[in-house]
Amino acid sequence: MRQLIALVAGGLLLIWPAILNGYPLLFSDSGAFLAQTVVPLMIWDKPWIYGPFAWLFHQHFSLWGSILAQGVIVSHLIWLLARVLGRAAPWHHLAICAGLAAFTTAPWSAALLMPDILTPAAVLCAALLGWGWPSLGRGERLWLILLGSIATASHLSNLPTIFALVVLGALLRIGWRGVLRIAAPLLGAMALLLGTNLVGHGRFALSPHGSIFLLARLIADGPAARTIAARCPEAGWYLCAFAGRLPTNSDDFLWRPESPVNRAPDGTAIFLGGMRLAPEASAIIAETLQREPWPVLRDGVTNFLRQMTMTRIGDTLTAEHLDVTVRPRLVQAFPGFEVAAFDAALQQRGGLRAAGERIAWLHPLALLLATPLILLAWARAHADRDAPALWLLLCILVGVTGNALATGALSGPYDRYQARIAWLLPLAAWLAWRRG
Repeated sequence: MRQLIALVAGGLLLIWPAILNGYPLLFSDSGAFLAQTVVPLMIWDKPWIYGPFAWLFHQHFSLWGSILAQGVIVSHLIWLLARVLGRAAPWHHLAICAGLAAFTTAPWSAALLMPDILTPAAVLCAALLGWGWPSLGRGERLWLILLGSIATASHLSNLPTIFALVVLGALLRIGWRGVLRIAAPLLGAMALLLGTNLVGHGRFALSPHGSIFLLARLIADGPAARTIAARCPEAGWYLCAFAGRLPTNSDDFLWRPESPVNRAPDGTAIFLGGMRLAPEASAIIAETLQREPWPVLRDGVTNFLRQMTMTRIGDTLTAEHLDVTVRPRLVQAFPGFEVAAFDAALQQRGGLRAAGERIAWLHPLALLLATPLILLAWARAHADRDAPALWLLLCILVGVTGNALATGALSGPYDRYQARIAWLLPLAAWLAWRRG
């Protein structure tokens, strides 16, 4: 009973920004994930994973169910991690959750109706399955495989991140069974994506239209724009009509109404332009990689390094676009009191950013303090031949680095992408340093 109370209380601590806000935190894309079950609609640019996952807990009644579930799920993963390391105790667990809630970005991702919090969840699931297997019960193992599969599939950038952990296991020579255990969530995620994309889009592919996002990145960085300029008009691509005047911002290229993706040269609006342009995007990407492999690699490394340093919470605190992306879905499928709670929330009234910025200065401070602690914990674990502490540190470092590489190089550096996982560093530093 004490453990159950600690898990639930820890989960509540980890969603305190939603309690402060008076409603779950929302992002413009939250509306698209609601549409996956409200319309219902298998949106072309997002896996059909997080929307149904959130629906399991909100049931078109209240988004609080989804946020409470996210908090408890993260709390449970932290408990399992501490137990594997011999550090599980109710009061200790509450102290960890309180520290993460006060000093890291963890609660700002857990309280957000987005798949962001599932990225660190996927890393923890794979790590626990790979190195904590003997300490887990049968039900816990099945739960981690299921949760890890859903979490990994919820965002395409999670696939290379978890694959990096599989490679880590192989390099550490933990045996084929150990590697297979780490790979189980990745294999489950691939099955989910292949199946849902086959049903929803008629394509047996992990990402039927994902090439458009990499093209946007390569155009913004320059190599793809130079390819289009050099190969047009002979190539006959649709984008040849815009050679020399393509948007230099990837978001503008993808989403602005006047972008070539969404509006033809004659001014006609294009419905689902990104989806329709995906085959051409694949061809341009292939040609760009052949023409300028080193500039592409250089830009990818630059974006990766930028992403590693971008961990602020500010880009998820405003109410921008929520009235047109989220509110209509609530009106369409949720009770009236839910719409009223949305309207009355601090975020919709423009006060959440100021509230968040009052404590946001603590987040980089926690990361700075965690860095030397991780190094000291590494040295101590190495000297003591403490294998569990070493694998914890390695998994977290590879997960955080892999996330930055996947998002920065393939999509573009944004604070939200790294803020969702950076809090694992202070967690690892505390658990590894305090072990024994």
